[in-house]
Amino acid sequence: MISLAAIGALALTGCGTDVDDITVGPGTGWPTAHHDGRNGATSPVTGSRKVALNWSRPIGGPIEQAVTVGSDGQLFLTARTPSGCGIFSFQMRTGRKRFCNQLGPNAASAPSVVDGVDNVYVGDDGAVNAFNYLGQPRWRTPVAGVPVSMQFTGDGGLLSITQSGQVDVLSRQTGERVVPTVQLLGEPDFLDYPNLTRPASGQGLDHCATGGPQCAVANISAMDEATGRFFVTVWKPGAPTAALVALRYGDNKIEQQWRADILTEGSATSPTLSADSATVYVGDNSKRLIALDAADGRTKWVRGLEWVPRGGISVSDDGLIIPSGDSGYLLALRDTGSTAEIVWERKDLALRGAPVQTAGGIGYTAAAIGAGLSLITFDTETGTTVDSDVLPDAKGSTTGTSIGAKGEVVLATRIGELFVFKPEQ
Repeated sequence: MISLAAIGALALTGCGTDVDDITVGPGTGWPTAHHDGRNGATSPVTGSRKVALNWSRPIGGPIEQAVTVGSDGQLFLTARTPSGCGIFSFQMRTGRKRFCNQLGPNAASAPSVVDGVDNVYVGDDGAVNAFNYLGQPRWRTPVAGVPVSMQFTGDGGLLSITQSGQVDVLSRQTGERVVPTVQLLGEPDFLDYPNLTRPASGQGLDHCATGGPQCAVANISAMDEATGRFFVTVWKPGAPTAALVALRYGDNKIEQQWRADILTEGSATSPTLSADSATVYVGDNSKRLIALDAADGRTKWVRGLEWVPRGGISVSDDGLIIPSGDSGYLLALRDTGSTAEIVWERKDLALRGAPVQTAGGIGYTAAAIGAGLSLITFDTETGTTVDSDVLPDAKGSTTGTSIGAKGEVVLATRIGELFVFKPEQ
């Protein structure tokens, strides 16, 4: 696989100013797939000990990414549907569809991110797109590949990384590139390859779900907004292992700071930063959870698991680590500095999605109960189940768990149904 240089076309821009007065950041919604820039998968909202299904609805096609939630409760998700609708938006309270917009067929592989006034940013085949809360287009910027990682930067920009390794920071107002594009696989040599052509935008996407070798970047980057340092999993063609790479956005450029070639059989999770951004956690396909020093990439510890920790890692402000994984069970660990100790484990609860933590010591996850799926509410201190609610007729697994500003719990199944639970106490 050979990476290509960024397309030199100018972004198609809409009306706007150069002054960025739109807030970004996690707030009390769920604006990114793992809630915030560090991919912490935790919410400052106090979780309810009892929830009830408010509504559910089919989307009409498979869903691959977690649902994002604006601060006022507007929901956003990407899907692959026969109608061509690639991004949907729904109202939290009623489930009423606000809009669905047609995008390229691989938009389902692209996570969405939402800013403080519900502008939504999402990738598709060969571009990053911006829409306002009504679904009206704001701008579209060409990129090489499909953006599988989207985050906000500390200065309010939009960090986009495609599965082929193209890194851009874009203005949220205009879509223009604010620093030169970086290619994580290196720039192509057109002297050695004079007949080089651009690969299909979706090339390698089928390997991204499992961190396979044909997908250079398979996960959502973790961003330290205070320093501009961000962390990306990268598998270069022909390399025996994938790597965790630290880069820094600042001083009008993006530069690599360190690289750790440690992800045996490829990456399994998005990297997650500790609350103090001193440690970065990541999982690989050899069933390992790894902690590294965020400053220099030094390995702090490696913890073997009984399953591949697929998807994400929930890390609370006080350091409780709960990995995801459709083949695993609910498990909580604590970082002691030199190892990760088991706090509690629930081998009776088979995970079917991503556990998340909330304020008040409450967590939520989808689990296989009987022949179907249930939303499990659990005590994060003990792992004890405090509530269990069936996802009617749900099968398979979920793409993630999202928390709304009022404590709502939102899940989507991979086969294409959306569920919203409301707090009762």
